[in-house]
Amino acid sequence: MTKIYLDNAATTPLDPEVFDAMVPYMKEHFGNPSAIHGFGRRTRAAIEQARRSVVSALLNCTPSEIIFTSGGTEADNMALECSVRDLGVKHIISSRIEHHAVELTAEAIGHDGGAQVHWVRLHADGQPDLAHLEELLKATQGQGVLVSLMHANNELGTRIDLTAVGGLCRRYGALFHSDTVQTMGHYRFDMEKLPVDLLTCAAHKFHGPKGIGFLYMRNGVGLKPLILGGSQERNMRAGTENLYGIVGLAKAMEVAYRDLDEHIHHVSGLKAHMKQRLKAEIPGVSFNGDSGPESLYTVLSVNFPEDGKSEMLLYNLDIEGVACSGGSACSSGSNKGSHVMAALYPDQTGANLRFSFSRYTTKDEIDRTLEVLKRVFEPVIAGARVKA
Repeated sequence: MTKIYLDNAATTPLDPEVFDAMVPYMKEHFGNPSAIHGFGRRTRAAIEQARRSVVSALLNCTPSEIIFTSGGTEADNMALECSVRDLGVKHIISSRIEHHAVELTAEAIGHDGGAQVHWVRLHADGQPDLAHLEELLKATQGQGVLVSLMHANNELGTRIDLTAVGGLCRRYGALFHSDTVQTMGHYRFDMEKLPVDLLTCAAHKFHGPKGIGFLYMRNGVGLKPLILGGSQERNMRAGTENLYGIVGLAKAMEVAYRDLDEHIHHVSGLKAHMKQRLKAEIPGVSFNGDSGPESLYTVLSVNFPEDGKSEMLLYNLDIEGVACSGGSACSSGSNKGSHVMAALYPDQTGANLRFSFSRYTTKDEIDRTLEVLKRVFEPVIAGARVKA
């Protein structure tokens, strides 16, 4: 049985070009980048080449604004915790559908008394209520405010307008952090124009290696290190650098941007095709969040009709060789339901599944997945025929 992988929002397969770029830094160029001899100078040069010629060039920012981290979670934690510790932030404004790397960090800060946390109201599709956001910004203006709202929700695919939110933050003197883990490598970012102070990246979301990401910190923001112990990352993150991870991240970004328009066209077409067929062929299907043209084109969140076996749908698909998700992969080891669905759709019945696509996904895989779903929901489909 051929396996079908539709869980790319959790992680993506490593691009062969990325693997090839990493191998020399696993086998041959092994020097510690902090060493002053030739072995170290070579690897130091590779890190700075990745930072300067790839990441900062593609984001239109200065190299000093990129801090390599172990991934998006560390970068999110650094953005929130260090803003409170170093910048006098007394108020954090966020939402109840953020990734746990933000939501739980904000809750912990609030519990410890580091800052007061305010939760912006949300529309039914997961978009922040900008009028309420402005109310919160007005009420806290001048008191040290950080707004943290993710660019695209990892479960729903709802994508916010960074320029609109960032413009409000600028108007009221607030810092703006956005978790861009789901969108980095999938959209173009011009940090000279975008009113965002801090954003985060994880390479494995765009066919790079796991265990590497970065925090973008606009010059002048002034955070101090979260991790202490050495002068790596220009004194911003201690610890010997993940050399081949950094090389892989840079190569993955290079490939992603090189093929971005083609990638968007291909994946958007797959999402639209799956959405159209689901609506036409499985009665009672609906879509969570914003699934329209402005949504994250790699994610489709589907609510299936209640058939008495909803809790088994994800496992039944897995048995049939289809890998997808019931929510955020970062919560997959817990027995708790999705905090995103609980916040937006507390009374919803039926199973929620997230299908997420990559440039390697094919139309044939989508069609075969739909045939599996039609078999699973044949009683529902037959019942609809009888009623018709």
